[in-house]
Amino acid sequence: MMNRWVFLFLIVLLCLLHKGQAIWLTLPATGTKCVSEELHNNVVVLADYFAISDDHHHPNPTVSVKVSSPFGNTLHHKENMTHGQFAFTTTEAGNYLACFWVEDGHNPGGGSLTVSLDWKTGIAAKDWESVAKKEKIEGLELELRKLEGAVEAIHENLIYLKTREAEMRSVSETTNARVASFSIASLAVCGLAAVLQILYLKRYFRKKKLI
Repeated sequence: MMNRWVFLFLIVLLCLLHKGQAIWLTLPATGTKCVSEELHNNVVVLADYFAISDDHHHPNPTVSVKVSSPFGNTLHHKENMTHGQFAFTTTEAGNYLACFWVEDGHNPGGGSLTVSLDWKTGIAAKDWESVAKKEKIEGLELELRKLEGAVEAIHENLIYLKTREAEMRSVSETTNARVASFSIASLAVCGLAAVLQILYLKRYFRKKKLI
């Protein structure tokens, strides 16, 4: 039974080693298409993109691309590219955005274009061939290194999720406290208004000698 669970765990880790996102985006003649992924700090991102014309009359279509960080910093910006690559290491936690569009006059046919985006993050973006050559390892030892990297990536993701959970819980508690304070203040104002209204009416009726 134990061997079975160990085997399943290794399968899951191997799947994580090949984690990547192959995305196909259809770009209209005008407009922008974007993809995003939420990442934490110190994550390696590697992506390749390739533009394909849907009408097959223009063998070398071009697109423009811009990659930005959660705080709006530009990490990659190229115009009129048929294919390209970008790579960076995250320095901010949040959503990283990659946007593609067609420049005016660079799509004479007026049809839509398709962009193939191979987006890899973390352990999937690591160049294991270079690691194997540098450290002179191969075979089972290399696979064990990959598994070790996958375990470290899982551990980092768990820490990140735990931190995000603590932040969200803190924000929720702060919001609840503010709502409670606002409710109490609202009740106090309503009570004060009611007392003042009663005093005013009582004074008015006495002035009119109704009571």
